Amino acid sequence: MRFQDVYKNLVGKRYYVFSFEDLSILYPGENRSTLRQYLSRWKKNGWIGSLRNGLYELTFPEGRSIPDFFMANKMYAPSYISLETALSYYSILPEVSMAVVSVTPKATRRFKNAHGLFIYRSIRSEAFHGYGIEKHNGFDVLIAEPEKAVADYLYFKTLHGKRFDWDAERLDQKRLAHLNKAKLDLYVGMYHLNLKEVLYAKR
Repeated sequence: MRFQDVYKNLVGKRYYVFSFEDLSILYPGENRSTLRQYLSRWKKNGWIGSLRNGLYELTFPEGRSIPDFFMANKMYAPSYISLETALSYYSILPEVSMAVVSVTPKATRRFKNAHGLFIYRSIRSEAFHGYGIEKHNGFDVLIAEPEKAVADYLYFKTLHGKRFDWDAERLDQKRLAHLNKAKLDLYVGMYHLNLKEVLYAKR
């Protein structure tokens, strides 16, 4: 099985990030052990890279740019970009997140690879809403709406009865003021939080 043929097949289906199972489905006649040998060889040749166990990215040709947000969605699904990463993306937090942070209804996980650190924080399944699809460099990315990113952030910052510390946080209040209040109330309510008490209380 020639890599050039596999490459064309993967690109034709936009499988720039693909799993071992994806490859098995594309080539059902191939022995699974043989497929693993091919993957190992392609990786040594620098044609593919490992994102985590069983998940790969096309690195051939050099210079291909797959957004980190897209890879984060694919590495641990279902998940969407949120918390510090989304808040930084929306300029609600001034700092650039050093990791790509997502939320998921599955167990908490973290993965590190050549692209950096990817963190997944667990929320209850009934709160797994409030995200949409955005195009990033031609790739579909699942990312929280600004209001949901704030709600997710408040949830984790107030877990176990913790007080939201305005002195320690640097949320841009001007940008917060322009958010959709009804949406923010809805999403914060998913966590059984009182928005007025948490967000607008006097310091």
